[in-house]
Amino acid sequence: MKGDRVEIVVDAGDTTRTYEVVATRAGRRVETAVRRGVVEVSEVTRNGSVVRTARFMANRVLALVEQPVPRGEEGEAE
Repeated sequence: MKGDRVEIVVDAGDTTRTYEVVATRAGRRVETAVRRGVVEVSEVTRNGSVVRTARFMANRVLALVEQPVPRGEEGEAE
């Protein structure tokens, strides 16, 4: 859903850096995956096509914060 976002805090040596991946259009969502020591955050369309991807070394990631958009009341379909 538009507005879904993930914040990634990464150790950059003497400081930390924060990156955001945001679902920029209606119908897109943000997915996260950890594979083989790499954290991958992707913006994905409704049919599963990847629009853009951010990759980080897992041992450098300090925090991964998923912030979904409020969907309304429970059980309500949109």
